[in-house]
Amino acid sequence: MMAEHVVGLRADLAFIAHWVEPGSRVLDLGCGDGAMLDYLQRHKQCRGYGVEIDDAKIPRCVQRGVNVIQQNLEDGLAMFADDAFDTVLCLSALQMMKHVEQVLRDIARAGSEAIVSFPNFAHWPHRLSLLTGRMPVSESLPYQWYDTPNLRCATIRDFEELAREVGLEVLECVALAEGGSPVRFLPNWRGSLAVFRLRKRAA
Repeated sequence: MMAEHVVGLRADLAFIAHWVEPGSRVLDLGCGDGAMLDYLQRHKQCRGYGVEIDDAKIPRCVQRGVNVIQQNLEDGLAMFADDAFDTVLCLSALQMMKHVEQVLRDIARAGSEAIVSFPNFAHWPHRLSLLTGRMPVSESLPYQWYDTPNLRCATIRDFEELAREVGLEVLECVALAEGGSPVRFLPNWRGSLAVFRLRKRAA
């Protein structure tokens, strides 16, 4: 993937793009301003939909030519048939959900595979902040405790267990450092952002 193609994408978006097959049907949950779907449409000939609740981000999706549905993810994905998509993306949005388990079950139903990313609360600076008596603030957790939209805090190991419980098989798990480079050694300690590639576990 050429670097100039992903300028302006978040670090996890730039890394994740190579996991999506050309021509795939893609559903992007919490698609924000549509940057990821826009890239996938233009450079990998993918097609699909974004789901976003923020009024301010919808116009940018439309400007980019991204099909976007304004809806709260907590309301479910009943408008989409089983296995309607090759890949369902949920990137840095899952931690904002009240009912994480149900959202994951909807993801597993609607897509053949899924890619999920979230801030890794076990990242060592977060642990250090808690040891000093303060809630962590970082690039992946950029809010103060009193204004954060994040409702759930998870680690890589926590998510692996939940994925198994809802019938998902982990195909790949990569921890990214702040800045977007993969972390190979002690990922649950040194990774700021967790990125999982998943598929439905065979019955």
